[in-house]
Order: sequence, then C-alpha cells, then structure tokens
Amino acid sequence: MNRKTRSERVNTESRYGRGSLVAVAVGVLVLAVVAATFFYESDNTQSLQAEAAARQEAFVSEHAPALGGTGAKVHIVEFLDPACGTCALFFPMVKQWLAEAPDEIRLSVRHVAFHSGSDYAVRILEASRKQDKYWQTLEALLASQNQWVQNHVVQPEKIGPAIAAVGLNMEQLTADMNTVDVMQRIEQDKKDAILLKVSATPEYFVNGRPLPSFGQQQLADLVREELRK
Repeated sequence: MNRKTRSERVNTESRYGRGSLVAVAVGVLVLAVVAATFFYESDNTQSLQAEAAARQEAFVSEHAPALGGTGAKVHIVEFLDPACGTCALFFPMVKQWLAEAPDEIRLSVRHVAFHSGSDYAVRILEASRKQDKYWQTLEALLASQNQWVQNHVVQPEKIGPAIAAVGLNMEQLTADMNTVDVMQRIEQDKKDAILLKVSATPEYFVNGRPLPSFGQQQLADLVREELRK
C-alpha cells in the first residue's frame, strides 16, 4: 500500500512537472512571437517612414529649376524629357496656369532622358542654367523639336542652330555641359525618377499626388482640386 502510494505520488509529481515545463515553453514561445511581431512591425514602420521621407525629398528637390511663388498652394513637379513631343504640348498649358496664378501655383521641372540621345539635350538644359537662360532654352528646345528630333532620336548637331536665338554663349555652354554639378543634378533626377516610379514623360505630381490617369483634363482637374483645398 505504501509502496503503491509512493509510486502514484512520484507519477503525479512527474506529470505535474512535465505540465509545468510545457506551460513554461509555451509561454516563452508566445513571448518570442510577440517580440518578433513587435520588432517586425517597428522595423516595417521605420522602413515606411524612411520611404515616405525619401519620396517627399524627391518631390521638393532644391536643385530643380522652378517657376512660381515658393509659398504657392499647389506645387506641380514635372518629369520632362526635352525630346518628348507630349511634353512640348503640355508645357504651354502649365505655363499659362502659372501666368494666371503665379502666387498659387509653382512648377518644378526634373529631367529624364527616355528618348535615344536625349541625355545630350538634358545636359544642354542643365548647362544653360549657368547663364541664367534655362527657361528660354527649354522653350526653344520644345518649340523646335521637329528640327533636332527625327523618328524619336535626338540629332545633337542640330540642337545648336535650333536654340541660337536664345543668345547662349555656346563655347561656355559646351564647357559647362560636363561639369560636376551638372552631372550630379542629372544623376539625382534619375534616382528620384526611379524612386517615384516614373516610366514615361511627361509625368506630373500635384502636391505629391500622381495623376489618376494621364491627360490634360486629368491634370487640370487635379490642380483645381488642390487649389480648392
């Protein structure tokens, strides 16, 4: 009787001991899962915050040429290829908006070279800024595309005559096209275009918002919507 009682007591204690170990193991596992979830969510939140900050920085790039008031209610960021025919069609419309509401609308232009040979035209645009003739050069390039773009391919030797009326010092322009600051700005535009998933031109962002679908009316509607806010 006593031997059997001691055996039962040992078995009971063993069962309870195993149960305690299982409970402890489950508790540790739960804590590990909770901790892993917390750190994952924390890392994910930090990653999203970093991405949002990078996107915001891409939108408000200080090196981009801009027109309009610095405190404008609506900021249009345009990714533009100077050899893009659609860019040439849209630009006068946006320029008219700026003329009508210069204190409420601001335009920043970023450069991407999607057309063959367009990187040469982009370098000319960036270099023209050193002579304070960026906007004149941009308008001259867009207006004369049929002279220096053939079958969507840029003809570099024809750009000079096409922008002659701007009055640029061509010798200085040629030297400035390969300077470090010009190349750095071009490279930054490329990086920002990739970050913002720009795959065609013109690509517009209005106060950071992309167009719901592409078109002049869609751009006008988005600008009006932001103005009303």
